[in-house]
Amino acid sequence: MTEKPRLQPGPDHPITVTPTGERVVVTVAGKVVADTNNALSLHESTYPAVQYVPLADVDRTLLERTGTQTYCPYKGDAGYYSITVDGDTVVDAIWEYTAPYDAVAQIKDHVAFYPDRVESITIG
Repeated sequence: MTEKPRLQPGPDHPITVTPTGERVVVTVAGKVVADTNNALSLHESTYPAVQYVPLADVDRTLLERTGTQTYCPYKGDAGYYSITVDGDTVVDAIWEYTAPYDAVAQIKDHVAFYPDRVESITIG
């Protein structure tokens, strides 16, 4: 069995995690799924910034954990949630690193939303 590679952020692949400093609201089918003033912005290399919302600020009654798992050599193992609103389910719309690597430890107990699977992610 092969071990998963574990990489450190650096000049060739920088990662920063900072407080967003503004309100973040996520909606699906017109329903607010998350609303927080405590989001974190994760900037990774050349990718667009990702908002990580405290799980405590997400309406967990709309979530269902799925069996999907992925791996990032910089952040660790990710698990996924689907969101169900009014009987319609958006599969694997949210991901979470339950035991993130030290370089991104701040995102523990936070989740991120795929922008193309939710109605909106509003910052401000």
